Amino acid sequence: MSQSGGVSVIVPAYREREGLAAVLAELQGMAAGWDQSVEILVVDDASDDGTSDVAEDAGVRVVRHERNLGYGASLKTGVQAATWETIAIIDADGTYPAASIPELVDALDGADMVVGDRSGHPSAVPLIRRPAKAFLRGLARFVTGARIPDLNSGLRVFRRSLVIQYLPILSERFSFTTTLTIASLCDGLEVVYRPIEYRRRVGRSKVVAWDFFGFLSLVTRLSILFRPLRVFAPMALASFFLGGIKLAWDISVTARGGGAEKLLTTETVSTTTVILLVVAVQMLLMGMMSESMARRGGRVGIDYIPARLRTKQKQSDSGEV
Repeated sequence: MSQSGGVSVIVPAYREREGLAAVLAELQGMAAGWDQSVEILVVDDASDDGTSDVAEDAGVRVVRHERNLGYGASLKTGVQAATWETIAIIDADGTYPAASIPELVDALDGADMVVGDRSGHPSAVPLIRRPAKAFLRGLARFVTGARIPDLNSGLRVFRRSLVIQYLPILSERFSFTTTLTIASLCDGLEVVYRPIEYRRRVGRSKVVAWDFFGFLSLVTRLSILFRPLRVFAPMALASFFLGGIKLAWDISVTARGGGAEKLLTTETVSTTTVILLVVAVQMLLMGMMSESMARRGGRVGIDYIPARLRTKQKQSDSGEV
């Protein structure tokens, strides 16, 4: 059972021997100068380069997977093993500043999740990844209807009870943070962004080019799960638009061949037109029904109190109206 009153810092690590020691030293320095109880928990995802040895030498808590399960699986393990209710996650590659964690934790008082925003340091992101990141961020913004400066930052703070609600849908791979961001925003939770420093990583990145398609598939699936009308409505409009154009073409061709009288005596509307218009209606109805079901079946349960409700409860307890 997790406790309140402290912070658990989860460091997922897979073959991060090169940079892990510096990250842990930075975290320990941050903890020493902070008035919070801090637990540093390294989740070693079956590394074969001595990553666990580095963590153990640093004197932090270590949980090790027997086989490689993925970045998201490591975070899930860390969340479930954490001692404290307040959780911070940070990568083991040296890209994120541990010194920013206290500021993010302080901002959590009025939010459901606080994300370290790297958008002020675009040069630290490889040039080849920037177009893909911008496209995915734009798609996520369309789905959620919210501004998203940084979709998948690996430095963020949240409450354990929040993540437990979403465990069944959270990815086992790199898209864990993307899923958590989109799910929280779609459920109307308060996600706050704080600018942070972002540095070039130590060692080699585990993200490869084809992971983009995995992220794209994920955002599409999440949109169908949380905001289905955002997917079905554009498809319905596209089908209706094409059907309308084909209908106008059918009418013009028939009218040219025999005048207005022929429109009443011959088959004017083609099968293609009928199919397109029927598909448009079906897509729209499917989206509306799915949206209704998604609205009723929220993911945030009774174990987690959103920030907006906590604020109202504080005002009620203090006698404010």
